[in-house]
Amino acid sequence: MKTIIHNDWQTVLEPVFTSPEYAQLHQFLKQEYQTQTIYPEMHHIFQAFEWTPFAKTKVVILGQDPYHGPNQAVGASFAVAPGVPLPPSLQNIYKELQADVGCLPVTHGYLKAWAQQGVLLLNAVLTVRAGQAYSHQNHGWEQLTDAAIAALSARGQVVFILWGAAARAKARVIDTQKNVIIQSPHPSPLSAYRGFFGSKPFSKTNAALRAMGESPINWQLPSTLKD
Repeated sequence: MKTIIHNDWQTVLEPVFTSPEYAQLHQFLKQEYQTQTIYPEMHHIFQAFEWTPFAKTKVVILGQDPYHGPNQAVGASFAVAPGVPLPPSLQNIYKELQADVGCLPVTHGYLKAWAQQGVLLLNAVLTVRAGQAYSHQNHGWEQLTDAAIAALSARGQVVFILWGAAARAKARVIDTQKNVIIQSPHPSPLSAYRGFFGSKPFSKTNAALRAMGESPINWQLPSTLKD
């Protein structure tokens, strides 16, 4: 079978990639990309896994599905491409980041610096139709992301940051004896004031990592971008 992810995630997820359910998902996506505007671009679907190998993952920030506006989705939860205006959810994440750990605001939403430190920027569903949030739910992505989370959970020593209902639903596949879950409402304008602001996910994550004997994440994003 053709390699889809160019690191150790390929082996971890191989049972999913070779399943009948994934074959159905593949056919569905083939039709969708041919007939609809789908985000992210096809070659970015697995970007989160490419940026953060399985063996190096120590934090998971889990969202619902990709941004559904033009030029936004890059295949990593909450991140946007360089030069793209910050979506409201990411603006709220940055507000909490500054209030929680004092990180200086940046004008871009390219979160690769987090990914390179072991933060897997994963969505529950990895594709979406333009302008139609959560339009690709229940087509097979949930099985793949369940498998990824379950594999990390079994390995242990991971902090799972679950924002919003779709992400929090994944708590059922996480072993809390081996891992830490930090959860709150979603950072979107609709729910951020219901408990996201003030939830201190970044300092809590670093405290949990230190307790595990892991190095903390430097949450300060670079003001200038290097790929």
